[in-house]
Amino acid sequence: MNRAGREPPEPRRRPPARPAPRLALDTPVTYLKGVGPVRAQLLARLGITTAGDLLRHVPLRYEDASTVAPISRVAVGADVTVLGKVIAAGVLPTRKGLRVFQAVLQDATGMLEVAWPGQPFLERTIAKGDWLLCTGPVRFFHGRRLQPREYVNLGPEEEGTAEGRVLAIYPATEGLSPRVLRGMILQHLDALLPLVQEVIPPALLAEAGVPPLTEALRMVHRPGSVAEAEAGRARLAFEELLALQLLHRRANQLARAARGGRAFVNHRRLTTQLREVLPFALTGAQRRAIRDIVADMGSPRRMHRLLQGDVGAGKTVVALFAALLAMENGAQVAFMAPTELLAEQHAQSLGRMLAPLGIAPVLLTGRLAAADRRLALTRLASHEPVLAVGTHALLQEGVEFAALGLVIIDEQHRFGVEQRATLGAKGEAPDVLLMSATPIPRSLALTLYGDLDVTVLDERPPGRQPVTTVHRPEAARSRVFEFLRSQVATGRQGYVVYPLVEASDKLALRAATEMVDTLAEEALAGCRVALLHGRVPPEERDAIMTRFRDGALDVLVATTVIEVGIDVPNASVMVIEHPERFGLSQLHQLRGRVGRGAAQSYCILLGDTAPEAGERLSLFCGTEDGFAIAQADLRLRGMGDLFGARQHGVAAFKVADPVRDEALHARAQAMAERLLREDPGLEAPAHRPLRQQLTVAHARALELFQVG
Repeated sequence: MNRAGREPPEPRRRPPARPAPRLALDTPVTYLKGVGPVRAQLLARLGITTAGDLLRHVPLRYEDASTVAPISRVAVGADVTVLGKVIAAGVLPTRKGLRVFQAVLQDATGMLEVAWPGQPFLERTIAKGDWLLCTGPVRFFHGRRLQPREYVNLGPEEEGTAEGRVLAIYPATEGLSPRVLRGMILQHLDALLPLVQEVIPPALLAEAGVPPLTEALRMVHRPGSVAEAEAGRARLAFEELLALQLLHRRANQLARAARGGRAFVNHRRLTTQLREVLPFALTGAQRRAIRDIVADMGSPRRMHRLLQGDVGAGKTVVALFAALLAMENGAQVAFMAPTELLAEQHAQSLGRMLAPLGIAPVLLTGRLAAADRRLALTRLASHEPVLAVGTHALLQEGVEFAALGLVIIDEQHRFGVEQRATLGAKGEAPDVLLMSATPIPRSLALTLYGDLDVTVLDERPPGRQPVTTVHRPEAARSRVFEFLRSQVATGRQGYVVYPLVEASDKLALRAATEMVDTLAEEALAGCRVALLHGRVPPEERDAIMTRFRDGALDVLVATTVIEVGIDVPNASVMVIEHPERFGLSQLHQLRGRVGRGAAQSYCILLGDTAPEAGERLSLFCGTEDGFAIAQADLRLRGMGDLFGARQHGVAAFKVADPVRDEALHARAQAMAERLLREDPGLEAPAHRPLRQQLTVAHARALELFQVG
């Protein structure tokens, strides 16, 4: 006891250490051996917070060390993969001021110099004693020298153990190298794989031709060959694609069930009359598209279809057959275009085709005279089956349709979802036909428009002449503009397109505003020339395009503002300066502004380009197939560049690639359609794991599959 007669306090005890949780896929990575708090923070930058996230961290690429060449056998001119230890390294300057990082690799058979011109910073990441796996061409430079196209720093401890393996290269972050990530994943792989639950029934896996999930994860992290790694990746990609298609198809299914449409009867009265008076025969693709649309409109379900076709494929005629089917059932049709000029052009072209049938479209735009507007609104408010052609003016308050049964939206990507919904809300769940002249590869259409039915017009109407497309160097500038002048002299018109509105201090490129006066005074002197770009006020822009359409102008000097919506059959020449600054799909849209009449037309790409750009432009000059061009553009430039901005609803895939996995994507779509046809809620015991996976990975699935 102490002096106060009290018992001394018991010594404070440390609370017992909290045991690590039993290993599961949702175990935080902090509890994994070899991770710890610091590495856990670094892993979080990569989106890895659990053991399951680590298992699903898929390699970016692979280095095949199973075919390593002995250094002594490496020959000049060969493309090889070597594995060696760095025995010397440093930065050497050249006479031209370029700094080159060099290393000398050694294996059991000899030594080889490896060089990275212009990359002196590698001195901070490659050190003496490291083992490097390098792939690239061998050239002669004071002896044999390999200039790596790819390399992997295996660190000082590998000492040749990589040989004979296929090495996974993972997405990494500062402080966490691909080598460390590879070691971390391989350390825990055998413990984590047994925890994986398969979500796709075995019969469906066999049908898709992909391995089970556990085997696929082993293949991507510890492959025996590059082919095996690809087979594992395909399984993970298929799972992502199947999930996307199930969500798209289920959303479409529920939307149609919730909003029943009107079943139109195919009386074959107006549609047959139109077929008889058309001055041309429909293509096979147009006939197939019309059958799809008639089947949709004859169903009690609401049509929601995208009609996609290349420039000149005949989408407007197909849309007109749909409009007449609605009108012969007493319904009204709204045909919306993004600009007043395009709306007027549609009203004129549709009016010409409908004149023999005694039908005249009703035009409704913002600049319509007050008396004409009142007359148009009166006709729409009656139960008269009319075809209304207009712009966003169709959406305005005061525009009331008495019996709207079909909405047709041209260049649908120019309108927001809200605008499309506003027009659709003006009727009793009208059928909707969206049209797009922007070719989209099937692979991407499945991703972007998986919740729509997609019809593709992939044939050109007979008799339409191809546009002669050529690439001419800067030295041919005077001859190119002489040719344009000669076309104008025969009564034709043309375009000259630039990538910039105004000159830039940072880019040595010609611009539209600085070139319009130069051309008008020199190369195109005597021609009636006007300037058109996106900064011109809309009313002035429409006025210029109207003057050009009416033949009051000879040449438009413009930017890409003209790539969509101008139909001037008399225009026969398109000159595009600095063509390397445009994507292939953009060039194709620009080329589509000529060749719209009976005269032979020309697209001339003008300017000197680098070899790689020259190859890309040669591809463009060699084909007029917009879908092949879009496929190439997607492969070369990526989805974001192809569309200018990320599209709303585009899936953020971790593994799948819409272009690379096109066949796999089509299989996933077919499987998703069948699954939902047989089991709409994925409620069968064999399908429940898949539904659970969807609801965990996609918040939208909770609503679509009604899971609380």
